[in-house]
Formats: sequence, C-alpha cells, structure tokens
Amino acid sequence: MTRKVAIIGTGNVGAACAHYIVSAGFVDDLVLIDKNEKKVQADALDFEDAMANLPFHTNIFVNDYSQLDDTDVIISAVGNIKLQDRVKPDRFAELGFTSNAVSEVAAKIKETDFDGKIVVISNPNDVMVSIYQEVTGLPKEHVMGTGTLLDSARMKRAVGKALNVDPRSVAGYNLGEHGNSQFTAWSTVSVMDHSISEWAQKDGLNLDKLNEDIRMGGFTVFSGKKYTNYGISSAAVKLTLAILNDALIELPVSNYREEYGVYLSYPAIIGRDGIVQQVQLDLPQEELDKLQYSADFIKSKLPQGVK
Repeated sequence: MTRKVAIIGTGNVGAACAHYIVSAGFVDDLVLIDKNEKKVQADALDFEDAMANLPFHTNIFVNDYSQLDDTDVIISAVGNIKLQDRVKPDRFAELGFTSNAVSEVAAKIKETDFDGKIVVISNPNDVMVSIYQEVTGLPKEHVMGTGTLLDSARMKRAVGKALNVDPRSVAGYNLGEHGNSQFTAWSTVSVMDHSISEWAQKDGLNLDKLNEDIRMGGFTVFSGKKYTNYGISSAAVKLTLAILNDALIELPVSNYREEYGVYLSYPAIIGRDGIVQQVQLDLPQEELDKLQYSADFIKSKLPQGVK
C-alpha cells in the first residue's frame, strides 16, 4: 500500500520534516505545499538531487492540493517564526498571523477529498489544532498537535543530562499548553524504574532548576539561531509514523479532552485511526490545578466561534 504524506509550510521546520522523511524513505509519495513557490520548487529539486545518493526513492509533488485526496497524513508547519523574535518568550506572538493562514489552508483542505489525519506543528499549537478541526470538520480524534511531545523530550534531555543517562532511559510527561503554561508532571517521571523523587533525594537534583531549563529550552535554541527545527521535526515525524504504522504508542500530544473542553497535551494512544484511546493519569491535586490553569489559558485565546 502506498504511503503518502503532505507537508504544508516548508520553512525551517517543514523542510526539516521533509528531509527526515526523504532521507529515511518513510513514504512513497511526499506533497510539498508553500506560498513561496520559488522556495518550495527549490526544495523539491534539492531532494530529487539527493536521491541518487540515498537508498530510497520518494515521489515529490509540489503545490498541488488535489494530491491531498489520497494523502494519509498532512503535517502543518504553517507559521511565521520571525514574529517570535522578541525579548519575552511568547508563542502567542504568532496568533494573529497563523490563525488567518491556518484558516485559509484548512478551507482549501476541506475543498479536497482528504479523509486522513492532520498533525499540527503550527503555533500556538493547541489553538491551531482547534482551528484545523473546526474548519475542516474532521473528527476530533483525526486532528492532533505535536503539543508537549517536544517539551517532554526536552524534559528527558534535561533529566538525562543531570543524571548522566540516555534521555531514552527517562519516562514521563510534560502536560498542558505547548507554551508558557506547560509543566512537567513530576509524578509521572521515572528513570530506570525509579521515581524522580527517589533520584532527587539520592543525587540532590534541583527540580525547580530543571523545570526552568525544560520550559525555556526552545527559546534558548531560538535565541541562538532564530528558529528551532530539529527537535520539533523529529517529534512531528514520530507522531506521523505512529499513525502510518498503526503503532498504538502512548504519546503526549495535543488532543481534545472532553473534561477540559479544549485541545491540550495529555497522553493518548496513537494509531492509524489517530487518537485511538485517551489515557487517564493519576495526578496529584497540584498537577491537576496546573493542568486546569493551562486549559483555561488556552480557552481564553481561542478565536471567536472556535471551540
């Protein structure tokens, strides 16, 4: 069966996703869509030039929305990262621009026969997922965001570095908004089957310091090169592959939680049908309060008419 993915928005992040997909041969067909015709055509040619030195072949299609008719997964990397270039970190700096751009793209998707899944990278992430679902009318479980999949990876990096272990040896989640109100749910974090509280007592870990490192990780990268792309593209492709492979893997992604009435990041089982099952964590009241605050914050930023 042919695997087909589309990437809408081929800036720093979209191009990094495309490179990862093409170089690893994850799909048979890749659709690239961007308003910057010259840039997207150049990317397509560059990928085609690379194929003679790759072990895989990928068919590339450019700026053709009709190709979405039989696409399995759309990755949305629409945005304007330059709007983030400010002293105070704020992913909602992109809200006005990206809301309009995403609404336009979602309307074009709706005009096609697309019936797959949408993985949203665009920021502010939880709001953009809501807009995509509202405009396309796709089932809520078929539209999801990378959310705190990246923040959780940053947590694993920070904890792993502090304990001198591979980040893949760290389990646990960051929850809520992919933004300033996200938080590490320390009650879920463990390293090699020992809770983080055990490690903190044993090794004197400063969880407050780790929290700040995790929360500011993306902005630290941004301040150095004016964009982030490798961490987020890896998260987006991992989520996309979970859908294509029917992996049934538990990931902290932005999904619609009925009890909060909004899209936010919380673990869910991901497979070919998108959000196959929602996980229910046993969180202490302090973390439940943080999650409610994050949910309320996201709700307050939703454009009128989006729910």
